[in-house]
Amino acid sequence: MSDSKIDQIVQIIKDEFATDKFIPLHEPYFGGNEKKYLEECIDSTFVSSVGPFVDLFEQRIAEITETKKGVAVVNGTAGLQVALRLVGVQANDEVLTQALTFIATANAINYNQAKPVFIDVDRDTMGLSPSALNAFLEEFGELREGSTFNKKTGKRIGACVVMHTFGFPARIEELVAICDAWKIPLVEDAAESLGSTVNGKALGGFGQVGVLSFNGNKIITSGGGGAIVSNDVELAIKAKYLTTTAKVPHPYEYVHDELGYNFRMPNINAALICAQLEQLDFFLKKKRELALAYKSRFDQLGVNFRWELPNTQPNYWLMCVELENLDERNLFLKESNNSNAMTRPIWQLMNKLPMYKECQHDGLENSLYLEDRIVNIPSSVRK
Repeated sequence: MSDSKIDQIVQIIKDEFATDKFIPLHEPYFGGNEKKYLEECIDSTFVSSVGPFVDLFEQRIAEITETKKGVAVVNGTAGLQVALRLVGVQANDEVLTQALTFIATANAINYNQAKPVFIDVDRDTMGLSPSALNAFLEEFGELREGSTFNKKTGKRIGACVVMHTFGFPARIEELVAICDAWKIPLVEDAAESLGSTVNGKALGGFGQVGVLSFNGNKIITSGGGGAIVSNDVELAIKAKYLTTTAKVPHPYEYVHDELGYNFRMPNINAALICAQLEQLDFFLKKKRELALAYKSRFDQLGVNFRWELPNTQPNYWLMCVELENLDERNLFLKESNNSNAMTRPIWQLMNKLPMYKECQHDGLENSLYLEDRIVNIPSSVRK
């Protein structure tokens, strides 16, 4: 790709946001009842971990993800940590997941004293590959005692975590079928995919447990915050109990009967997220308009803009282009950021990080390919 073509990509970004000023990657949009609800929360004095906005948020997030119960938590990483415990992951277990992910996915496994095993992704979805997962289990999996064990290490495979990269759905239905056949609980890391669907069904509700994130750069935000969702009501009730310090309900006594976590979302954050949720459809509409505009112009330029697959509808949280090689990726990153258009590469693969370099993996051919080529471009809701 020539320098002039890279300049044209940068100009397209600037044109879509109609500015020569700094263009952030993804800034929050506060155009609804945020201030009103925050004032109500402050006036009520219920700004901590209980309050009506927490209750309303948990109800709404369950409705949006088409699950039976939602639980508010302090962030998505904490939600993943608890989700893995909920499905039975124990110390010294292994958890199958992708190396092409944000570090929270791997860290949550480690927090449970388990060890990640990294499986390749599909190039088109950038999410965990069913064919790679099936190949790994056919080679290394052994069903016994009602669980699957890794024949190479002798360790039990306690769960599989699939992450929907940048809001683009992985082949979740195939992954569920494989995990069911091998009796491996599936946890859905839907941190980036609120509002994305497969065959009209919302992501987050395919796995035994789903987890979402509402960090400041997500499609909707509570500053920090996350949620655990599930169609297994008992599991969700257990999630609420564990994330509220495992306190036995009582009007005034403090009794805690197992190790819990103080992972509660404050009511003041829930007030903000409730206002944001009211605008979700608008955000999805505006982001799709931007994605369509990008696609039209990048197609004309001959640049691969990542687009949806049949029967899927991503939320286009972070939009991305695929460049031809690592050198072109690095040149584009340099030129775009020097031109006040914030861009960033996809994450460094987890198995390259010092704390995970000894983890088993399957070669990760597609992950390596994407690591060298994918760049996120400005994706905010345009006002």
